[in-house]
Amino acid sequence: MDLVTHFEAERPRLERLAAGLLGDRHEAQDVVQLAWLRLDRTDAQIESLPAWLTTVTTRLCLDRLRARVPEPVDLAAMPHEPAEAGHDPAEEVALADTVGVALQVVLEKLSPAERVAFVLHDTFGVDFGTVAQVLDLSPAAARKQASRARAKVRMFAPDGPPADWEVVDAFLAAARGGDFARLLHLLAPDVVVTADAAAIASGTPERLEGREAVAAMFDGAASAALPTLLEGRPGLAWFHQGRARVAFDFRVERGRVTRITFRAAPDVLAHLVRRQGPDAHPATRRGAVTNPT
Repeated sequence: MDLVTHFEAERPRLERLAAGLLGDRHEAQDVVQLAWLRLDRTDAQIESLPAWLTTVTTRLCLDRLRARVPEPVDLAAMPHEPAEAGHDPAEEVALADTVGVALQVVLEKLSPAERVAFVLHDTFGVDFGTVAQVLDLSPAAARKQASRARAKVRMFAPDGPPADWEVVDAFLAAARGGDFARLLHLLAPDVVVTADAAAIASGTPERLEGREAVAAMFDGAASAALPTLLEGRPGLAWFHQGRARVAFDFRVERGRVTRITFRAAPDVLAHLVRRQGPDAHPATRRGAVTNPT
């Protein structure tokens, strides 16, 4: 396999990573193209191409973040910041329950180094050794940046889990915008996608498991989906020529999506009700129902 083929295989992952860091899918594509140019021109011996590309892409993103908001000169600990007592995965799980809906707002409150540490490790699962290499820090210092990011996230994240309709509509906005990082935060790690017989017959997958697989399926998709109510629950539906064709029935627990069921049975679609979604004016946004299509 030649270098171009290897790189193209990595491109989707790199674009998702860069988009998660920068919050802009088009800028992410530019950064990944720059990473290719560096790869094409390098004479260095590369032991692991995915690791090399992750490091280069992330450093390019870090340069752009620092151009927007320079790192603070004083890197002293935040007031009342808890001491780092080792990595606690449960801390990240609890934090993810509230951060998904407001992810981009929260990220804007972080310094570039904190943002890189938080997104790389807590969102994409990159090990702290790699994070440290990207930031030119020791692993302990990289852990500290992630810890400080979590402390700030707690300060700016909403109090308590959001309403179910907020999660569903945030999911729709992230899917349309190709915001892979936000999709990951909105999905439970063990999220499952299933479908009824009618939906399977129309071409939807029978079953999909895991947030990475589900996020990849919806990333940049759902342009024809609209917000709905189904049996009183907020959901989405795919519409074609003014008619609902497939309903996306959501189960939401503690601010994250745990299950999506594609439903296309005629009796189900007959009871769908359109509601206002993320594109509605804020003054009329609060889950109001519109006339069925």
